[in-house]
Amino acid sequence: MIRQKSITVIIPCYNEEEGLEKVLATIPKTVDSIIVVDNNSDDNTASIAKRCGALVFKEKQQGYGYAYKKGFSVVKSDIIVTLDGDGTYPTHEIERLVNILLQENLEFISACRFPLSNPKSMDIVSKFGNWVLTTATKILFGKKIKDSQSGMWVFYRHVLDKIRLESNGMALSEEIKIECIKRKIRFKEVHIPYYQRYGKKKIKKFQDGFRNLIFLLKLKVRK
Repeated sequence: MIRQKSITVIIPCYNEEEGLEKVLATIPKTVDSIIVVDNNSDDNTASIAKRCGALVFKEKQQGYGYAYKKGFSVVKSDIIVTLDGDGTYPTHEIERLVNILLQENLEFISACRFPLSNPKSMDIVSKFGNWVLTTATKILFGKKIKDSQSGMWVFYRHVLDKIRLESNGMALSEEIKIECIKRKIRFKEVHIPYYQRYGKKKIKKFQDGFRNLIFLLKLKVRK
């Protein structure tokens, strides 16, 4: 069933040389293309991606949202899969998630990490931050969502024509889900395992968390 639709995996990267090769090596052969967006890496991220057969695009404006928007602007496949280059998201779940998208006539799947399969895969500060932001999302938007901050999504490319993405930073992760909910996109969360990352964490937990919370409030009043 997967071969009826073309699939592209998009991976935003900033200094992910430690894990990227391992991630790329485990992406299923049913995926037609891989896009790595190099967001000003000063290590070997870009060269590793090219060596592994990925298409590499540069995004000079620093930010998670900027990187994803670059990837979205160049993708041509029917279905988009997103994940990180640090090994935290399960590439072996791509085929299952795509099949669920097709079989259940969905438009957007958000891969849900909670409850964590391995409690050690996320530190306590991150767990608390995710709980705060997900709880705020549920209260503000009335949707029983379990993981508003997940960075693994599987969706049809046409969804991008129906939603509005403004965030240039980490808040894009919550924004894309909320936009799907607000625009009546056929949306579902599907549980996945989540792993400890390769390399150093780039997220500024308190700063990014506060910005995401403020952005949620902006989304609430945005039409």
